[in-house]
Amino acid sequence: MSQSSSQAPGAASDRASADRPTPKPGILEIHPYVPGKAKAEGIERPVKLSANENALGSSPKALEAYAEARHSLQVYPDPRTSIVRAAIAEKFRLEPERLIFGCGSDEIFALLNQVFLEPGDNMVQGQYAFAAFAIGARACQADVRAAPEPGFRIDVDEVLKCVDERTRLVFLANPGNPTGTWIPFSEVRRLHEGLPPSVVLVLDGAYGEFCLDPAFDDGLELARSASNVVVTHTFSKLYGLAGLRIGWAYGPLEITQAVDRIRLPFNTTVPAQAAAAAALGDEDFRQASIELVERWRPWLTQQLGGLGLDVVGPSAANFLLIGFPQAPGRTAAEAEAFLSARGLLLRTLYNYGLPGHLRLTIGLEAQNRAVIEALAEFMRS
Repeated sequence: MSQSSSQAPGAASDRASADRPTPKPGILEIHPYVPGKAKAEGIERPVKLSANENALGSSPKALEAYAEARHSLQVYPDPRTSIVRAAIAEKFRLEPERLIFGCGSDEIFALLNQVFLEPGDNMVQGQYAFAAFAIGARACQADVRAAPEPGFRIDVDEVLKCVDERTRLVFLANPGNPTGTWIPFSEVRRLHEGLPPSVVLVLDGAYGEFCLDPAFDDGLELARSASNVVVTHTFSKLYGLAGLRIGWAYGPLEITQAVDRIRLPFNTTVPAQAAAAAALGDEDFRQASIELVERWRPWLTQQLGGLGLDVVGPSAANFLLIGFPQAPGRTAAEAEAFLSARGLLLRTLYNYGLPGHLRLTIGLEAQNRAVIEALAEFMRS
C-alpha cells in the first residue's frame, strides 16, 4: 500500500536526519525495467527476437530522412515536433493541438502518471500489463492495482472491480504486451462507460496496427469525443524506429495541455522527428511489415502447437507468447538457454510473473524456421 500523506511528515524527518541522501519512500522498492536479451555468449551476431522490433528494419524513406538530418545536429530540435504533428494530424484526421509527443510512448505514460497521481491515489492495469505503466505510477508514490486476466486476456469486469474513489488512471494495452491478446472495441467502450468521469482511460496502441480484425479499434474516435480518454502510439514497432525513441498521444485538450506543462522542451530529437515524419508516408514499408506478420504469425502458431507447446492467443501483435511444460528438461528457462546457445534470443518473462513462458518476436522466414527447428530439437532431446 502506498504511503499516505499523514505519514509523510515523519518520513521527511527520517530522511532529514539520515547520514546520506535518501530516496523518497517507495523508489527503492520499484523493480527496474528489464529489456529483452540482446547478446549471446560466444556468438557475435545472434538473432534477436526478444524485443518485438520490426524484422524488416526501418522504412527506406525514414533512413533517407535520418541521413539528411545529420546536417542539423548542431541545432536544438523543434520543441513542438511540428513536422510529425502535421503529418499525424493529416494522416489520422486529428486536431494537431491535441497531440503530445514523447521519447517513446513510455515517456508519455510517465508524464500522465506525474500529472494525475499523488500519494494515496491508485492506478489500475491488467495482471500482465506492460511494466512501464507501474514504474511511473510507483514513482509518484501511488498504488498499482492489477486486475486478473483469466485466459491471459483483459477482463473488463475485473478491471472495474479495482476502481474506487482514489483511482485516477486506468491503463489498457490493446493488444496486450506480453500476451498479444486483445479485446474488441465494444468491450473497450463498456470499460469506458463503467469508469467515473474523473478517471483517465489510457489506451496503449503500440501493437494496434497489427490487429486487422473488424471488431478492433484503437480508440481515436472515442478520444475525440470523450473528456477522459488518451490514446498512445509509437514509431518503435510497425515503423521500425525503436532506436530513435519517439511516440505520440491524442486526447482532450485539457489533458494534453497539462502534460505539456511538465514535458521537457526538447524530448524528441532532430533525426527522430525527420525519420518519423518520413516513415508515416512510406505506405509500402508499412504494408510489407503488416504482411510479414500476417503470413508468419499463423504458421508459427501452428508449428509451436505441433511441438506440444501452448501458444497464448490468438495473438494480434507481432509476437507470440509461448507456454512450456513444467517437466524438467522442458521448462521455459531451459528452452531459453538452449536457444541462446544457438544464437536465438527470445524474451524471458520473470518480471511479468510468467516464468513458464517465453515471448517470440515474429522474424524473417529464415529466423522463424530456425527457431522452430531448434525448439523441435529441444523438445526431442
